Amino acid sequence: MRVALFATCLGDAVFPEAPKATVRILRRLGCEVEFPTAQTCCGQMHTNTGYRRQAVSSVRAFVDAFADYDAVVAPSGSCVASVRHQHAMVADGDERLSRAVRGLAPRVHELSEFLVSVLGVTDVDAYFPHRVTYHPTCHSSRLLRVGDKPLRLLREVRSIDLVELPAAEQCCGFGGTFALKNPDVSVAMGADKARHARETGAEVLCAGDSSCLMHIGGLLSRQRCGIRVLHLAEILASTEGEQP
Repeated sequence: MRVALFATCLGDAVFPEAPKATVRILRRLGCEVEFPTAQTCCGQMHTNTGYRRQAVSSVRAFVDAFADYDAVVAPSGSCVASVRHQHAMVADGDERLSRAVRGLAPRVHELSEFLVSVLGVTDVDAYFPHRVTYHPTCHSSRLLRVGDKPLRLLREVRSIDLVELPAAEQCCGFGGTFALKNPDVSVAMGADKARHARETGAEVLCAGDSSCLMHIGGLLSRQRCGIRVLHLAEILASTEGEQP
């Protein structure tokens, strides 16, 4: 299977360990992984803030970059949700682009759903001897409906101590530009999430979106509580000889 990595803007520019870990996992499972250098933003930032027309060029660039691959995998439920649920709306009125979007969108996958639903794998031969709690991000849960796939993968990690996060289904408060436009509400929601994380006694909080981890991690670091945040991919890529 010819697989492309969609690193996402945040992964490419700020949190590169998540896309790099994604490549290590996929190659460990026998996938041929390529990184199309023509990839850019999926257009989510424009679409979410009402700039639908300005997002067209990003959608067209996405289709051009990934059209030839059997599957496209990203360590981001948020960006994959944008591709699968927003690209058709952005392309509406351009029949050629709409056809291309309809053909590509079903082949774009968030990491956990690709591993479990496409490859049929839950044990990726990972080792992570730490107490971990998992935050299900809003886009992966509500739009992609990945369900318990991330947890099924985590439960197979050797030596992990996986503990349930109280009120896990609640949003962390980031929400992209929501955090900028409504900072007080955003911080209050994030503070609730950080408190629940502390209650678990976990060493690590993980999630499938670097954006949520950036928000929660910022709060946890300011509280100096000793909990660090890691992307799901970083835990699944870990081995006895290489720990993040």
